[in-house]
Amino acid sequence: MLIARLTKIATISWLISFLAGCGGGGSANQAQEALQSVDTSVVTPRDPGSSLPVDWRNGVFMQIFVRSYQDSNGDGIGDLKGLISRLDYLKTLGISGIWLMPIHPSQDRDHGYAVKDYREVATEYGSLADLDELLTQAHMRGIGVVLDYVINHSAATHPAFVNSKNSASNDFRDWYIWQNSAPSGWSIYGANPWYSTSSGAYFAGFGGQMPDFNLKTPNVISWHQDNLRFWLNRGVDGFRFDAVGNLVENGASAWENQPENHSVMAGVQAVVSGYQNRFIVCEAPALPQRYAMSDSCGRSFAFDYHNSLVSAIQGNVNDVSTLANYWLTAPDGMAGFASNHDSFAGQRLADQLNSDPDRMRLVAATYLLQSRSPFIYYGEEIGMKGASNLYGDPKLRTPMSWTSNVTHAGFSTVQPYRSLSANSISVNVSTQDGDLTSLLNFYRDTIALRQSLPSLQKGTYVNPQANGDLMAFHRTFGNERAVVLFNYASSPQSLSVSGLSANSVLERKWPHSSGDVTANSSGVASISLPAKSFAVFKSVV
Repeated sequence: MLIARLTKIATISWLISFLAGCGGGGSANQAQEALQSVDTSVVTPRDPGSSLPVDWRNGVFMQIFVRSYQDSNGDGIGDLKGLISRLDYLKTLGISGIWLMPIHPSQDRDHGYAVKDYREVATEYGSLADLDELLTQAHMRGIGVVLDYVINHSAATHPAFVNSKNSASNDFRDWYIWQNSAPSGWSIYGANPWYSTSSGAYFAGFGGQMPDFNLKTPNVISWHQDNLRFWLNRGVDGFRFDAVGNLVENGASAWENQPENHSVMAGVQAVVSGYQNRFIVCEAPALPQRYAMSDSCGRSFAFDYHNSLVSAIQGNVNDVSTLANYWLTAPDGMAGFASNHDSFAGQRLADQLNSDPDRMRLVAATYLLQSRSPFIYYGEEIGMKGASNLYGDPKLRTPMSWTSNVTHAGFSTVQPYRSLSANSISVNVSTQDGDLTSLLNFYRDTIALRQSLPSLQKGTYVNPQANGDLMAFHRTFGNERAVVLFNYASSPQSLSVSGLSANSVLERKWPHSSGDVTANSSGVASISLPAKSFAVFKSVV
């Protein structure tokens, strides 16, 4: 995991230089800036309720980079109105929730993780009224809206940090982490996290333009919680929390996954759970299962699972066993995924698998059917590649490929702000939409299969089996049992599935072209699987 995190920092080296040129941030040693107003108003909880189905949190989520999803006003940048226009597409795909990468005003003017204002929408994305309309339209379609929330750090141009840097006696000084001079002996992801100014040195684990909040300061915690209530009161359905493993530092050798992190997130969870039918999920690559516990975030991305996905599908039998057994002991709150916006989590799936259609289908079916709250990275459902002329994280965050248009892929009416996917001309929604054999329609069918069986949405994971390139598992809910089998090999194979009721009939749900199977008197059924395929059956426990 350390290597993965080092990779993340290496790939954002482009960002640090980019931020320095964004204007308003300046260098750590520049002249002191004038004091600025900080919105610290208390937000009283006013739960508007929820019109979403109770089980929406057990559905399939789509991670969306609004800047790269759909441009509605011809400026080459995606926006909220553009996203609204694509909600029907998400509905027909079977999506129950969308996670929006940060939509707040940001110093970076791109990815959004250097937040300047936690209670506003970036002007290039629209307005608070546009967000309200997104919530209304998404809820009408049974889709929840989850916002990215950056709790660990702010932009260097955030008014609270500008004030904090002004002098050692400023009221906001303890909102950030300061020492009189930069201490020695520190190294985070290969870099010194302390940055000197004329009023002392501040801590910034992700680069000098993103200073860390001091989350040992009660006023900072209260302020963050008020920010969350601001959005929850508007009807936002939950949050994805960034970098929760980095919240509290206790020294040069104790800067990650400190016990206080869990207390901070337990408090956050208490705020969010005070609203009806809400959702949170956390990013904690080094210890994901710990943050999924009820005394912390309660739900976390399964980084220790996703690392085995592509490897297993490519024939690593040890990782097949890892996939089979992972969900037997993992907390219920683990969220499966195959790729995301960070290059430390891997390249786009099509790049990793060289656009092999069978293997892309197997990866998708595996995490969609194994986990309770799986997340698709936008464009993964059509097999988008990264941009051929970009590197690092920007390569993964290209405009969505809606059509085969050479210059803008249906994303905009003008040249997009960023290069298109390398395969946008041949791989896009319009090309795949009407093709029943396409990857897009495979995702639709697999998600529909998942929605048709409560056991696949929220069932208990039991009876895993792994035998070379073969994997099987059961998920049970009430008296319903789903039996799922995978053959990752390039040749047909058979697997004896145990743990069934004696002489029970397994009703085939996938693929529809084959028949049912009956277990013998010992509760064992022999099932044949074609090469690179999977099968799903339903039975009564």
